[in-house]
Amino acid sequence: TLRGPRSGLIMCREALAKDLDRTVFPGTQGGPLVHVVAAKAVCLQEALRPGFIEYQRQIVANAKALAGILIQEGFRLVSGGTDNHLMLVDVFSAGLTGQVAEKSLEDAHITVNKNAIPFDKNPPLIASGIRVGTPAVTTRGMAETEMETIGRLMARVLRSPMDPQVHGQVRQEVLALTTKFPLYGRRLTGAA
Repeated sequence: TLRGPRSGLIMCREALAKDLDRTVFPGTQGGPLVHVVAAKAVCLQEALRPGFIEYQRQIVANAKALAGILIQEGFRLVSGGTDNHLMLVDVFSAGLTGQVAEKSLEDAHITVNKNAIPFDKNPPLIASGIRVGTPAVTTRGMAETEMETIGRLMARVLRSPMDPQVHGQVRQEVLALTTKFPLYGRRLTGAA
């Protein structure tokens, strides 16, 4: 028997189906949540706007630009580059763990996530890589020029992960950059 909670399928014998259903619903699966339905509607409305295609193109262009700068700065990208909105950077080859890189960048107001890389020797909560994406900065209106700046700022922090002075200097540059591109400023999808 196939059982289908909202986000996946569970295969089981018919004899276990009722017990499984009772466990999943309503415990981990509930009814339609109005705020989730509304969020999906807003998302679909944005995807219908003419500017959405250009916004998606800019996300990918930004990711390619950022990936190129990180490679220039000596960091290994797991896939050698990117064809989508994100990249996985091997920081272990630069002598760092993903956990240290994430915290150091966070201290400088740059948000990334630690992430395991293929054949990672570190446990997932420490990890050997960081995941970096460009949708958020693209939504703020940033383009390839800003990706170069962001990549160089990231490299400065990652080369000095324990230096609060470097973190402070980068933090000021990040604040100056984000001030030019406010969170609720112009949006590429043409939304008001």
